[in-house]
Amino acid sequence: KRISLPTFWVLPQTQHEQLVINVAELRLYFFDKKTSTVQTYPIGIGDEGWHSPMGSFYIAQKRKNPSWYIPESLQEKYQMKVMPPGPENPLGDYMMSLSIPGYGIHGTNFPWAIGRLVTHGCIRLYPEDIERLFSMVAIKTPVEMIYEPVKLGFKSGRIFAEVHPDIYSKIPNLMEYGLAKVRGK
Repeated sequence: KRISLPTFWVLPQTQHEQLVINVAELRLYFFDKKTSTVQTYPIGIGDEGWHSPMGSFYIAQKRKNPSWYIPESLQEKYQMKVMPPGPENPLGDYMMSLSIPGYGIHGTNFPWAIGRLVTHGCIRLYPEDIERLFSMVAIKTPVEMIYEPVKLGFKSGRIFAEVHPDIYSKIPNLMEYGLAKVRGK
């Protein structure tokens, strides 16, 4: 039998301003203007009650071997206010803070967290992915965080669709939502 494996992504309908995070898809897109390429990485996102924020932000700060300044609501759980760098630190070896206080894009000390809802709202990447991205992304880089479980693309007269679960239960009827997007195009 012949099996066809798609090797391209339907890009989110955004401004494509360097970093785009589609929370519903659990995926980060880096539009590298230097090489005119798009790189994509799987991510971990905010769990129930800790949803990752949506909106337009920018990279405000970058830190290698970061300390984690634990939110007050979690200090009792961790029995500390600041966790130093090291193997127990959930930020991993690299942190890019967003312009929205308390949120960032960082590595992880638990690679199994990628592709899951496990964070307190931050975006986690595999250690090797954040290391690569950290070196390419400058401070002030725009970051667009969207929630788009249904994506449509067009190539060579054909329509392509990607549909992901409505993980944050934001859309009352995913089928109707998807069909409305198709009709709108």
